[in-house]
Amino acid sequence: MKKGFGIVLVIVFLIFAVGSFFGYQYYKKFYGNNVAKEGYVLIPHSANFNSILDSISPYVKNKEQFAEVAKSKNMDKFFSAGRYRIKSGTNNTDLVNMIKAGNQTENTFRIGDFFTVYQMVGKVAKKTELDSLRFATDLDKIATTKGLSNAEELKKYFFIDTYNFFWTVTPEEFFKKFEGEYNDFWTAERNGKEKQLGLSRDQIYALASLVYKETGGKPDEMKRVAGLYLNRFRKGMKLQSDPTVIYAVSKANNFQGDPIKRVFFKHLREPSPYNTYYSAGIPPGPICMVDKNSVDAVLNAEKNDFIFMAADPNKFGFHRFTASDIEHAKNAKDYQQWLNSKNIK
Repeated sequence: MKKGFGIVLVIVFLIFAVGSFFGYQYYKKFYGNNVAKEGYVLIPHSANFNSILDSISPYVKNKEQFAEVAKSKNMDKFFSAGRYRIKSGTNNTDLVNMIKAGNQTENTFRIGDFFTVYQMVGKVAKKTELDSLRFATDLDKIATTKGLSNAEELKKYFFIDTYNFFWTVTPEEFFKKFEGEYNDFWTAERNGKEKQLGLSRDQIYALASLVYKETGGKPDEMKRVAGLYLNRFRKGMKLQSDPTVIYAVSKANNFQGDPIKRVFFKHLREPSPYNTYYSAGIPPGPICMVDKNSVDAVLNAEKNDFIFMAADPNKFGFHRFTASDIEHAKNAKDYQQWLNSKNIK
């Protein structure tokens, strides 16, 4: 009797032990930490199950276990393209569910003061699934639907700032976000100020780009600089903005290589409607992407009598303003001497 009871106990123990072993293996496979290191996995729309396994392999401890769990949840047939963050301590079930549901992590994009939309695309496309040529081509198509020549004429829609997008963002989705911000920015109040100013929107953006470049994006002097350029424009004077010369020279070189660091007399003769030393009036469009502050600076320009400004060598990033040509000549000479002392060519 006792012997039979002992056998039963042994059998029960063995069943429990075997069950515990397989239960632990099941738990470990589905719910145990399987992340070897943190990182991001990119899964394009063209991916297949094997390529997904190859991409995720460096980040998991056991590729085979991940594959088993993935297949049990039909991820070999259904998955979502995207950029996925692999976090420490994550189990296979959560990894698979994340990829199937498309819970990807956004990328951060910095839209800077690019000369052209195509320069922006070259930077942005590096953080998207599409290459820059496809991205630019699709933006060109969007431009033509708006009656524009190409994507470059969409420049005013792209405000300088930091934005978040998914790696799988399409050019259409990308532009739609900026178009929404553009429309939100142009409120009834700003539209009213635009009419009072008497300039076209393209002219406003062109002036805003000069303001942005002259001030380096710092808001301190933006309204003052805007007022100065409006004074020169209304007096029929050439705007004579150095950043427009830099843009014109770069444009003539198809924006290849680094922009010139110093404007010399030979550069002032660059024949371009964007060169405000060569051509009178406001440039036909912005010389760079702008931020909202620079547009607002033009709409709310300071009322002053300044028509000259020169960089202040004693206060880096700021200017000396005057209405006197004699005083300006002295200010300009001080700045040129400072450039020479720094051997800036």
